[in-house]
Amino acid sequence: MTGRYSRQELFHPIGPDGQEKLSRARVLVIGAGALGAASAEMLVRAGVGSLTIADRDYVEWSNLQRQQLYTEQDVIDHMPKAAAAEKRLRLINSSVQVTGIVADVTAEKALELAEEASLIVDATDNFETRLIMNDAAVKLGIPFLYGACVASYGITYSVIPGKTPCLHCLLGHLPANTMTCDTAGVIGPVVQQVAAYQVTDALKLLTGHEPSGMLRSFDIWTNERSEVRADTLKHETCPTCGKGEFPFLSAENETKAAVLCGRQTVQIRPAAEQPLELESLAAKLKKAGLNVTGNPYLVSCRAEDFKFVIFRDGRALIHGTNDINRAKTIYHRWIG
Repeated sequence: MTGRYSRQELFHPIGPDGQEKLSRARVLVIGAGALGAASAEMLVRAGVGSLTIADRDYVEWSNLQRQQLYTEQDVIDHMPKAAAAEKRLRLINSSVQVTGIVADVTAEKALELAEEASLIVDATDNFETRLIMNDAAVKLGIPFLYGACVASYGITYSVIPGKTPCLHCLLGHLPANTMTCDTAGVIGPVVQQVAAYQVTDALKLLTGHEPSGMLRSFDIWTNERSEVRADTLKHETCPTCGKGEFPFLSAENETKAAVLCGRQTVQIRPAAEQPLELESLAAKLKKAGLNVTGNPYLVSCRAEDFKFVIFRDGRALIHGTNDINRAKTIYHRWIG
């Protein structure tokens, strides 16, 4: 056996029949950052039939340390991540239909993106988008593979509609803080570990096997890890998988963003008021190297070519841009 997928077909749980199933699969990856790049490359190399990758951001110098699909030229050209990922993935495997979508994944767009997918890989940088895609996945009956990492910590869980609790059910069991890769950093190996778990579950599901059903978390620097069987965490009253109300697919529950007239400023208002501990946030932003000032009511920061002001209720003003997608990226990058 010397074919492209011969070594994968020699792996008994997949075999030639599993490879044929992979060739018919349609995978949607939400986010083209570190996790999205790693998962998308593994899936394309594995020979999925088609892969769509969606992201609203563009490639920056700080991405190159861990986002393996991108090059220095992509930074110089200000390439959108989804477009750069599409180009690179097509060069890796020309037999896979790869589509990059440069867009903000909103409640309105979620169902359109997910409609024909075999499964959804979560590679987003914020819980709002995750919960939107979780609702879309449960509504359409599509597996949703949650994954996240920051610093040296990672977490993964696979939502199988009709069988497992959804992400909404697990919110009380997931870490709640404002750490992001820009405030706490991130190392490349934890990205690969999270992506490895996600893609393994993707291969299992696409070839007719069941994932473990475990909520996994780990710190690869301290060698701490935890595994919890998630089936006991399901809530019959969950608005998403219990009642079928899908609250995060409602546009009224999305983060509100508006350009302030004549000011080259975008106001970001969270879907729900989320009081922030400004002192703790200011300390994290200072540690990340930002120029930070503040008072009991707000924190003001300067970074790169923009300034942002965060209020205690979670509202923020992003100065220096009229681009709502860019403003959302800045908000989620620094505030979480």
